[in-house]
Amino acid sequence: MTETNNSQEIIICRDVHKWFDQFHVLKGISLTVEKGEVVVIFGPSGSGKSTFIRCLNRLEEHQKGQIIINGVELGNDIRNVEKIRQEVGMVFQQFNLFPHLTVMQNITLAPSWVRRVPKEQSREQAMQLLRRVGIPEQADKFPAQLSGGQQQRVAIARALAMQPGIMLFDEPTSALDPEMIKEVLDVMIELAQSGMTIVAVTHEMGFARAVANRMIFFDKGEIVEQGTPHQIFNEPQNDRTKLFLSQILRH
Repeated sequence: MTETNNSQEIIICRDVHKWFDQFHVLKGISLTVEKGEVVVIFGPSGSGKSTFIRCLNRLEEHQKGQIIINGVELGNDIRNVEKIRQEVGMVFQQFNLFPHLTVMQNITLAPSWVRRVPKEQSREQAMQLLRRVGIPEQADKFPAQLSGGQQQRVAIARALAMQPGIMLFDEPTSALDPEMIKEVLDVMIELAQSGMTIVAVTHEMGFARAVANRMIFFDKGEIVEQGTPHQIFNEPQNDRTKLFLSQILRH
């Protein structure tokens, strides 16, 4: 089903539920994301954040409710799933690069196979993206030769190579050493400032303060509170939000 979309809402979720066997992991999530909006999802471990973001490109299947991405409903129709995956880039905690391929090969693989981009053109685009993420000199190395921060920047470049309209980040800095976190966040901030629609699950509150339009607090599979960074940091309304922020901001 395709839904006409007159507004700028690029992601629409209505009463989304997800179970893992008996465990009710998402309990009626409803939210919309506007084109160009930067949304940060945060909350304690096990609150359903990563499961939710993985439902947005069908890496996890929701059992009830509606998810509509750019006017296309995400359901069991594999053609819709493929269409949406071409529009949505995803960056994971673990970098998920192909270890046997060079950085250049990792980035050019999907555009060449899926979008049929000619080899020279895809190489040229890949070099532009590597310059954008600050590591053009690493093009011919293999992932194992790079630091964690460099690998994550390659993963971002690889996702951008498909020219997505939306970027999803699932705790992209959680596997990194502290000194490497900033280099990845700098790339994410540049993306946000360029007008990219971003939904990021992250505990990096500095990133949220710098670029988020909206922050959404998840706990126990539900949206507990949402608001601007100013509202969330300075005037949180819910006791659960206040407790979580007091714990995370202390570190």
